[in-house]
Amino acid sequence: MSDTRSPDHAPASFDGIWLGLDLGTQSARCVAVDGTGQLLAAASRPLTSHRDGVRHEQDPEQWWTALAAACREALSGLDARRVRGLAIDGTSGTILLADATGRPLTPALMYDDGRAADQAATVNEAGCEVWRELGYRSMQPSWALPKLRWLLDHDAAATAAGARLLHQVDLITWRLAGHQVAADASHALKTGYHLVEESWPHKAMAELGVPESLLPDVVRPGTVLGTVCAKAAEATGIPEGTALVAGMTDGCAAQIGAGALEPGAWNSVLGTTLVLKGTSTHLVRDPAGVVYCHRGPGDNWLPGGASSSGAGVISRHFHGDDLDALTERAAALDPDAVTYPLVSTGGERFPFRAPQAQPFTLGPVPDRATEFHAQLLGVACLERLCLDYLDHLGAPVDGPLTLTGGGARNRYWCRLRAEAIGRPVRLPEQAEGAIGMAVLAATSCGASLQEAAAAMVRIGEEIHPTPARTARYLPVYLRFVDELTRRGWLDQTVADHARRRAAQ
Repeated sequence: MSDTRSPDHAPASFDGIWLGLDLGTQSARCVAVDGTGQLLAAASRPLTSHRDGVRHEQDPEQWWTALAAACREALSGLDARRVRGLAIDGTSGTILLADATGRPLTPALMYDDGRAADQAATVNEAGCEVWRELGYRSMQPSWALPKLRWLLDHDAAATAAGARLLHQVDLITWRLAGHQVAADASHALKTGYHLVEESWPHKAMAELGVPESLLPDVVRPGTVLGTVCAKAAEATGIPEGTALVAGMTDGCAAQIGAGALEPGAWNSVLGTTLVLKGTSTHLVRDPAGVVYCHRGPGDNWLPGGASSSGAGVISRHFHGDDLDALTERAAALDPDAVTYPLVSTGGERFPFRAPQAQPFTLGPVPDRATEFHAQLLGVACLERLCLDYLDHLGAPVDGPLTLTGGGARNRYWCRLRAEAIGRPVRLPEQAEGAIGMAVLAATSCGASLQEAAAAMVRIGEEIHPTPARTARYLPVYLRFVDELTRRGWLDQTVADHARRRAAQ
């Protein structure tokens, strides 16, 4: 269903232009959106990285240069006087150290930098009670706190006078405001910030030897941090005095852009891997530690999990194929074969943790189209299992389900996913982190995030499954679950829960 709202019907409180800034791994992006969600302008600039084994670094200065250029381009054809607010997202777990003036002292250690394996063990021993209370139980080497401990162990900048930890977006908000402002709790999560008590866990930090002076003040996402200063206005084209709103990590930003914000609503992002982000009225704790929660701008929690499986199997196994033609042939055959679509060579991490997991196929795949369909159906089965696992944990899963990411561009795959899962799915017109940040920025007018999303997130289409086809795929799903259990990767209690839900 197309959204026919026009700018003339924007709620008065949302009138104006809202900016969403996004710092990814490969690019920095700025979008300008009006109060109905209409995209007015967008621009991006490339970012470069340096990888060396498990290490992954970026020069933090290029973030500011790239974002400033993207903002100038996006605003060049607009009446900048109508800009009212902005928010920014970044990659989760990316950190650096800066001096008292905001000048970077270290390269940025990126979200997937894995150098801090030894430090992760130390962090998990010191903070085990806190991490258990917060529901994720343990930190991975790529999380921010182990990397901070690595910098303390290996980089003299960590002990320099006035040194402080910055998350990726903190450098940009500092430049925009002209002085250091608070970090948002979403980016601070992987640095160990206590989302329930809303403070740093002082005992754990002291045991880890992390000086309190390194750590920033923290506020909830959606908090107005300040306004854009004159120097930043000259560099970016964003008017001086524009409200600067505390943002969120890139995954949460995409969830906001998809409008999955009511309790029980979920956004399923199908890119190289599959990521589910949802909304709950309570903190969801996972004994296995594969699901963890962000805290939303209001009273809701945002649980989520990231799989090691997903659409990356398509680019890996069907590189160079005509995917449109292959989809057409696969849809005509509609076979029952199913493949576990594991992308990573390091095993699975959601909806179960199994470092030893390997791909497998159930059923014959005599031709290319059948093999392709088995991968599509495998993603759909895994997606259903993710929702069953979340329900097993007590997370609400009965709200709207939106599909975003590159995989959502294949309409047959979207329908297959809806039918294999057995529930309607929504396809937003635009769902990206930068859009989500524009929606979050609009809350600076006094509206709730749900109100801003209702006005600004546009749903392009809703797909309803055919009950007969859902019934046809159910035995395939249960066979898939049984095989994961037989191999010892999926816990029997989770498999039993999936079967009970299937019988309902």
